[in-house]
Amino acid sequence: MTDEKQPSSGSRQRIDKWLFFARMVKSRSLAQVYVQNGSVRVNGERVVQPSYGVKAGDRIELSLERRDVVLIVRQPGARRGPFEEAKLLYEDLTPPPDETKRLTPFEQALRAPGSGRPTKRDRRAIDRLTSEDD
Repeated sequence: MTDEKQPSSGSRQRIDKWLFFARMVKSRSLAQVYVQNGSVRVNGERVVQPSYGVKAGDRIELSLERRDVVLIVRQPGARRGPFEEAKLLYEDLTPPPDETKRLTPFEQALRAPGSGRPTKRDRRAIDRLTSEDD
């Protein structure tokens, strides 16, 4: 291990380290990928350098795979600790998700009656109707 100096309250910290310590991403290398792809904005400006320094009061907009997150940095992180410790690093300003109803995978797989291919039972009923017309 290296003897890294713990960040003080007024210092800056690399954006990739901060995202990792705040538990927004699973690894520092994944945080670097998000930054390099332009998925991170600090104070409204796109950041493409993982070494960009953030300080208390900065506004971070992060576009993750399934949601967008808006955070205000409260303090730099010292380590990747439990969730309760990570929550102290930021203030979450993310707007609530839309009120659209999320369907479960089972509900998505269900079809409305009469839509799609007919079942074997439906085909037999159709055959009976067409043979009666003859």
